Amino acid sequence: MLPARLHPFRPRLRDALAGGYDRQTFVADVGAGLTVGVVALPLAMAFAIASGVKPEQGLFTAIVAGMLISALGGSSVQIGGPAGAFIVIVYGILERYGLTNLLISTAMAGALMFLMGLFKLGVLVRYVPVAIVIGFTNGIAVLIGLSQVKDFFGLVTPKLPGDFFALVKVLAQHAHTVNPYALVIACTSLAIVVLWPKSYRMPVDARGLAPKLRRLLAHLPGTLVALMLATLAVSLFGLPVETIGSRFGGIPRTLPQLTLPAFDWETAKQLLIPTVTIALLGSIESLLCARVADTLIDAPRHDPNQELMAQGVANVVTPLFGGLPATGTIARTVTNVRAGARTPVAGLVHALTLLLVVLVAAPLATNVPLAALAGILAFVAWNMGEWREFARLRHFSLQYRIILVGTFLLTVVFDLTVAVEVGLVLACAFFIHRMSTLFRVHALPREGLPQGVQAFELVGPLFFGAVGKIEALSAQVAPGTRALVLDMHRLFSMDTSGLDALRELHRTLQRKGVALVLANVNEQPLSLMRRSGFEEQLGADQIVPTVAAAFEGIDDPADAAPG
Repeated sequence: MLPARLHPFRPRLRDALAGGYDRQTFVADVGAGLTVGVVALPLAMAFAIASGVKPEQGLFTAIVAGMLISALGGSSVQIGGPAGAFIVIVYGILERYGLTNLLISTAMAGALMFLMGLFKLGVLVRYVPVAIVIGFTNGIAVLIGLSQVKDFFGLVTPKLPGDFFALVKVLAQHAHTVNPYALVIACTSLAIVVLWPKSYRMPVDARGLAPKLRRLLAHLPGTLVALMLATLAVSLFGLPVETIGSRFGGIPRTLPQLTLPAFDWETAKQLLIPTVTIALLGSIESLLCARVADTLIDAPRHDPNQELMAQGVANVVTPLFGGLPATGTIARTVTNVRAGARTPVAGLVHALTLLLVVLVAAPLATNVPLAALAGILAFVAWNMGEWREFARLRHFSLQYRIILVGTFLLTVVFDLTVAVEVGLVLACAFFIHRMSTLFRVHALPREGLPQGVQAFELVGPLFFGAVGKIEALSAQVAPGTRALVLDMHRLFSMDTSGLDALRELHRTLQRKGVALVLANVNEQPLSLMRRSGFEEQLGADQIVPTVAAAFEGIDDPADAAPG
């Protein structure tokens, strides 16, 4: 039996098949799987090409990872595969470390994701501030769009660098090499994708000729229509544009051989940052996608830990077939839901559909123009960004604006790892600052206090970010003070740094001949004082139940004077 701290491995597919899976559900899942499989076809190739690898590697990723994520995942309808968010990451790793090390990083990231799910850390991904998520998502969208300028305009350039400023410089230097045929194909493809009825917007209850026609057209995704028309135009008219065949030699009609990439521990240690980047981005994307899917279906909520374990398995296995990092994909998942999917079987059908296309229709991809894929990716990049958030920034705090804009700029100019690291550090710093403002020290009125006694009330959490206010108390002790009373009934939490500040205050007051008395101490701070030995050091009689009791234990010099 697994220890209680480990999450049991229980795929949602098992529950779906055991819960009265009938013919009607199967037909709905098959229809949705076929639809989303057709949608995934051009996207898988486009993501692979934009990432700097061969188009078939995107298809293999969609097939292998898509099948594993659906079979083992914790969501009923999530579709897994290559994602636009990984384009910039994969391109950067390829440029810096090479393909073999990309595969190793992906596999290690998969192992890390599996362990995160196994040890129930899936919930922690939700703690990433939304400002960081929006910032790096918009930044990645900008970089995806920028990476497609070359093929969108048909520019003749050397290999594009990964650095933002160098990339802009190369594109600007070769702007005069625009291919008008490529530009027309890209713009037409983009227009078709934008204007074509979307499968995730099609009417579910189609009554009447117009809704039925719209539903029929929506089953043919605009991305596929654009790809087919562009390929047909190139084939019939011999347009002078770059195609999958001219750049990559086409797509093989066979699945790749199972291959173990060369692995050594010294190389693996150098891949720590790429590994963490893939694992972090994959976890965030997959769980965000699963949460979106939960709002669209009437089914049990996803299991984040099971989903992470499935994503982990997929990213360990996919590199063995030459595949890319995989995660949950929002556009394909929403399409899956709108097409009528009810269980993970739809995701399995989606993967089998892509497998059939590779085995039967791969030669047809030879004349697919790269400009058409660039037009499709331009739409993906625009759709991916949450641009309205920039217009709404004025409604939020300065801290929120700094985190979002800072993460966005760092993602564009440097890379995602730096952006997330800096964003998290800023978020933590701002959070500590906000929490420290919740802790306050109030001086109690001197009226009614015994002579030579000062009293303060502590309010809020006393933690490492607020200890300065305790350290400043010793300077507020007036000459002639015999005792300092701290009313702690509104101090609900204290950490070891706060305790250390109290201990240091006690030492300082002792040197001045001033007694420290604590009143109304709550359970958590009192427990910490006892366990640390501070209660014994202070003296048990110096910790009293009420402020009045503290005053009773302090003799008034006026009462002791001879009458």
